[in-house]
Order: sequence, then structure tokens, then C-alpha cells
Amino acid sequence: MVTIILSIRSYAILRGELRNVGVEEPGNTALGMLSLRDPDLDWCALPRGMGVEAGHAATAEAFDTLVAHAMSRPGPFLIEADIADA
Repeated sequence: MVTIILSIRSYAILRGELRNVGVEEPGNTALGMLSLRDPDLDWCALPRGMGVEAGHAATAEAFDTLVAHAMSRPGPFLIEADIADA
């Protein structure tokens, strides 16, 4: 079984909503409320702490490699796929 976490780390849709109401340059407080980086969760460490293998993919190539690896082995596997902030 392979579990994939799409790690975006930002409420990008809300940044667009700020623009829709006329906020072109949001301040640090507003930007902080749109971030999912504090705390910065280590999605791969969580399953490893329970004995489940995990891997992090920052590129499409790394993702393909991890999926192939995960499918070739028995047991659960978690993949954290970084999705660029929009």
C-alpha cells in the first residue's frame, strides 16, 4: 500500500482571495496566516517513527523512482511529494 502526501505548505487559494479584495502586497502577519510551514512537518519522519518506510520527492523524476520502489516491495510506504507554492 502506497500513501502519497501532496505537500503544498501554503493556502495559495487564499492569497488569490487577498488579491480579489484589493490586497496587492500582504504584510508579514497576513502571509504568516497563509503558510503551512510553522511548524514545518516532516511527513517522512512520522511514518518512520512507526516503522513504515517513507521517501521525499521534490521532482517528478524522484516521484517516479519512489513509486516504482514502493510498488516493488511488500508493506506500506509513504511518499511526500513537494508541490510548488502557487
